[in-house]
Amino acid sequence: MSDILKLKIEGFSSGGEGAAKAAGKSIFVEGGLPGETAVCRITGDRGDWAQAEIVELLEASPDRVNAECPFYGTCGGCNLQHLSYPAQLAAKTLILKEAFWRIGGFGSVQPLPAPCTPWGYRNRMQFHAIRQFDRRFAGAPWGFKAKGSSQIIPAADCPVADTGIRALLRQGGKEAQAFFVSPEKDRVNVYSRGGLLLSEAGVARGKTRLLDRDIAVDAGVFFQSNGEMLERLISDLCQIAQGLPQAARSLPMADLYCGVGTFAAFLAGVFPAADLVEENKAALSLARENLRGVSNTRFFAKRAEDWAKSARLDGYGLIVADPPRQGLAASLAGRLAERGPAFLAYISCSPASLARDGKALSRCYDLLGLRFYDFYPQTAHIESLAIFARRASEPARQTHERDEPRKCLTQRH
Repeated sequence: MSDILKLKIEGFSSGGEGAAKAAGKSIFVEGGLPGETAVCRITGDRGDWAQAEIVELLEASPDRVNAECPFYGTCGGCNLQHLSYPAQLAAKTLILKEAFWRIGGFGSVQPLPAPCTPWGYRNRMQFHAIRQFDRRFAGAPWGFKAKGSSQIIPAADCPVADTGIRALLRQGGKEAQAFFVSPEKDRVNVYSRGGLLLSEAGVARGKTRLLDRDIAVDAGVFFQSNGEMLERLISDLCQIAQGLPQAARSLPMADLYCGVGTFAAFLAGVFPAADLVEENKAALSLARENLRGVSNTRFFAKRAEDWAKSARLDGYGLIVADPPRQGLAASLAGRLAERGPAFLAYISCSPASLARDGKALSRCYDLLGLRFYDFYPQTAHIESLAIFARRASEPARQTHERDEPRKCLTQRH
């Protein structure tokens, strides 16, 4: 295959690259959009697929826009700023749908997208110190990792950052340096929302307001990076839980990979008891604080798959699972399929692992609905919620009750 090719880009890859074909080989074109024709240079050949970059754009997509950030293409954070926001939503919805068809074997799934404010949305971010900073050069002694390298790009602004973070970036000076740079750490996590500013370089712990509750968080402990979309997800979960059959709501709930206990804090009141499972002890400590005053709660400092070995999974009315990108351990997916609860809410940051686990669950569960939440505009990252219902031995008698959570997922809010 020649290093220089004229390609017609037909679709999107799950990573956000344009997808094309040449001589039977899949070519993933950085910055390419469906419908475009471009002269491309092969940058990496992996045998049955290759990577490429655009040398000359011959025919541009009507969805192509100018990037908002001057560092776009150099910074490793965003990779879809060249695509209009409505087209981003459509592309990511299609990626999720195709993952369920191609990997999960689900034939007729139509994810419902929940859009977000496309700029200024990101509340939690990570900054890297530039130790050999030279003030003769423009920039700041902190920044973001460059795309595809360990180089740090000085960051004096970021259009996806929350207003509090962005104001400090633009202000610069000693106050900003104390927020973004730690003498002990080469990278610092920060959190900003509604006037709250937390940083591993200074004050790390505080409370952020979600809907009608204050949730204790720590800048050094994982927490969702988009408060606006997190509130929408919580609202949907609460509506779904409240619409479950009385038989399910009369049983306890479980929150697997519970983090700081955010979902259980809002859902526990729907059920008579709640079990929270989290292997990160710092996160579980915050979960205890966030569930303080909620009766009948138990906390398990374990991996979810280890907890499930001895738990009576069919004794729960609802299990909420929010695993990391790799998804459920195979043993946990199998045990849930065999002995799981009446209803399962699976929150995922990876369409591929969600579709794979959905296929395992489909042996004993029906997929009631699938929703895509755009937690990360300007990037190819996809967060989604799938609701599964265990098949009843007498499905006709259960039809009306099982339609309630389906209705919640298919309604637009």
